[in-house]
Amino acid sequence: MKIAYLSVFYPYRGGIAQFNANLFRELDKNHSVKAYNFTRQYPSLLFPGKSQYVPAEDQAAVVPAQALLDSVNPFSYQKTAGIIALDKPDLLLMRYWMPFFAPSLGWVARQMKKKGSTVISVIDNLIPHERMILDKPLSRWFLAQNHGCVAMSSAVRNDILSLCPGMPCILKSHPLYDHFGQTEDRAGAKARLGLDPNRKTLLFFGFIRDYKGLDLLLDAFRDLGDTYQLVIAGESYGNFDKYEQIIQTLPEPSAVKVFNRYISDAEVPAFFSCADVCVLPYRTATQSGISAMAYHFEVPVIVTPAGGLAEAVEGPGTGLVASGTDANSLNRAIRKFFTMDRDVLVANIRKEKLALTWERFAHDLCDFAGHLKQLSTN
Repeated sequence: MKIAYLSVFYPYRGGIAQFNANLFRELDKNHSVKAYNFTRQYPSLLFPGKSQYVPAEDQAAVVPAQALLDSVNPFSYQKTAGIIALDKPDLLLMRYWMPFFAPSLGWVARQMKKKGSTVISVIDNLIPHERMILDKPLSRWFLAQNHGCVAMSSAVRNDILSLCPGMPCILKSHPLYDHFGQTEDRAGAKARLGLDPNRKTLLFFGFIRDYKGLDLLLDAFRDLGDTYQLVIAGESYGNFDKYEQIIQTLPEPSAVKVFNRYISDAEVPAFFSCADVCVLPYRTATQSGISAMAYHFEVPVIVTPAGGLAEAVEGPGTGLVASGTDANSLNRAIRKFFTMDRDVLVANIRKEKLALTWERFAHDLCDFAGHLKQLSTN
C-alpha cells in the first residue's frame, strides 16, 4: 500500500513528532510510505514554549520528511495536496490534536479524498483542554473530510461520534515508546539527578501547562512527610512563578527538585529510572503519551479520573486512579500506592508491553484502511 503520512516530524519536537517517527518506521517495514512535514507548525506568537525544534545536540528520531504545509498559509494547502497527489497514495494518514490545524489538514484531506485516496486521521484530541468557541465547528468540519478515524481513547471516540455520528472509528491505545533506551540503575539515576537515595520518589514529567495540574500535585505533596521527594521534569508553557511560589510554602521546599527545561531523549531514562511512580495529576485529559513512556521503563502511574486516563490504568492494573481531580484525592492515592505490591504492578506493565506494540497498531490501522476502501467502492 502507498501511504502519504502528513503530520509533524523532526526537526519539530514533542510527543506528536516522536509518535509519528515510531509509526512511520513500523509502517515502512511493509508499505511504501512518504512523510510530509510542516514548514511552519505554529506561528511564534502562538507558541507558548521556548522552541518548537529539537536542539542540535539531542539524538532525536529523524524521519526523511518533505516540508510542505504552512499551518497559517492557505496557499500552501493546495500546493501540499498537489504534491502529495502526484504520488497517487492509497492512504492519506494524518494526526489531529487541536482545532488550530483543522483548516490546513482538512483542506489537504478534502482534496485527497476527491482524488480517490482513503483518508484516515489518528485523533489525540478533538476538543482542546483550553477551549475556544470555534473548537467544535472546526473539528466537525475536519472530521467530515475523513473516511475514518483512529481514536486514542474512549473519551476521544465519544467526542468523534458526538460531532460526526456514524463516522467509522476504531479505538487504539497509545503504543509504548521504545526509542528511549533502557532503564538505568535506580541508585545511579538518583545520584545523577542530585536526589536523596532513600526517599520515595514521585515524578511529574512533560510540558507544564495549566490543565496538567502540577499545582494540585504540589498541594497533595504538602503533608506527605519527609520520606518523599518530587521530581518535576519538563519545560513550562507559561510562567513557572506560580508553581515556585507554592513550592516555597511547602514544609520542605528542597524536597522538590525542579528541571524546568526541555528534557532531551538521552536524559529521559534517568528521570524514569529514579522514580517509584509517575504521577499524572491532570484536570482534563483524553490520553497521554507520558504513561506510555512510564510503561516503557516499567514505572507504575497514578492518574486522575480525567478523560481516558483511568481506562489505561484500571483495566490492565498498571497503577492507581485517584478518586478525583483534586489535591486531597491525589494525596490519598499517593499514600495508598506505597502500600501496594509494586511487583504486581510491574508484572502487569510487562503484559501491556506485549500488547501495546507499534507492530500491532500499524497492522490494525492498515486493516482499517482496507475495510474503508471496500466500503467506498461498494
